[in-house]
Amino acid sequence: MKVIGVGDNVVDQYLYKKIMYPGGNALNFSVYAKQLGVESAYLGVFGNDLAAEHIIQTLKSLDIDLSHCRQHNGENGYAQVDLIDGDRVFIGGNGGGVQKDHPILLSEDDLAYIQNFDMAHTSIYSDIEPELPKLKRTGVLVSFDFSADYTEEILKETCQYVDVSLLSCGQLSDSEVENLLKTVHRFGSKLAIGTMGSRGSIVFDGQSFYRQEPHFVKPVDTLGAGDSFFTAFMIHYLKKEIESKELLLKRSLEEGAKFAAKTCLVDGAFGYGIPF
Repeated sequence: MKVIGVGDNVVDQYLYKKIMYPGGNALNFSVYAKQLGVESAYLGVFGNDLAAEHIIQTLKSLDIDLSHCRQHNGENGYAQVDLIDGDRVFIGGNGGGVQKDHPILLSEDDLAYIQNFDMAHTSIYSDIEPELPKLKRTGVLVSFDFSADYTEEILKETCQYVDVSLLSCGQLSDSEVENLLKTVHRFGSKLAIGTMGSRGSIVFDGQSFYRQEPHFVKPVDTLGAGDSFFTAFMIHYLKKEIESKELLLKRSLEEGAKFAAKTCLVDGAFGYGIPF
C-alpha cells in the first residue's frame, strides 16, 4: 500500500513555550501513515525560511517522499497556538504562507505520479479545490478534510470529487451530525465521517451509521488527534482484511480511536519541535 498527502503544511507555533512543531492536515496524514508502517509521500508547497527547512528535514528523516514538492521564496505556512484558561487554542496564522500565492497546480507529471498511490488525502486548507476534478480522474481514492470550515455550498461543490469526507462536528448535536453526514453522502462521498472530540466519531456509508467512542487518556496535547484517527481508520479500511463491510468499518473505527489516543500523548502533532 502507498498513500500520499497533497496540500497543506504548517508549523504550529506554541507561543507560550516558544516551540514550533511540523503539522498540517495533508502533511500529518503522510507522517501518521508512515508511523503505521505504510509507504507514504507528501506533495505540497514550502517557503524558504527556518520553518520550511525544519519541516523538510523532518520529513526526510522519516523517509517520506518529497520528490514532487514545490519551494518558493517567502514565509512558510504557520498557525499560532496559545494557552488560554488551560486549553490550547489556535489564535492566528498566516493563511498558508507562500501557498496563497503559489497554490498547487497539478501537472500531467504530478498526476501520473499520483496514480502510483492507493489513496490521496487533502484538506480545505490546501487551496486545492479547483484541482480536485483532476485528482479524481487519476482513479485513486480521494479523501478530504473539511475541518469545521464547511458550508453546504462548499460541500455541494466539493463532495462530488471526494470518496471519503472528514468533518469536525464537535459543535453539533448527534442528530445534526447524522443529518450532515447524510447530506455529504448525497452530494457524492461514499463515506462521510464526523469527529466530535470527547464524544467520539460517527461514520455513514449511505445505509447505516457506525459510532465509535474515544479511547480516553490523560492528554499531553490533543493537536493531531483528528488527523491520526482518520489516518489509522483509512489505513485499516484500505487493507480490507475483513470481508464483512460492517465489521470492517467497526474495526477501522476502533483502530482510529486507538491511534488517536497515542497521538494525544505527544507534544505537537507528532513531535519534532524546535525553538523559534
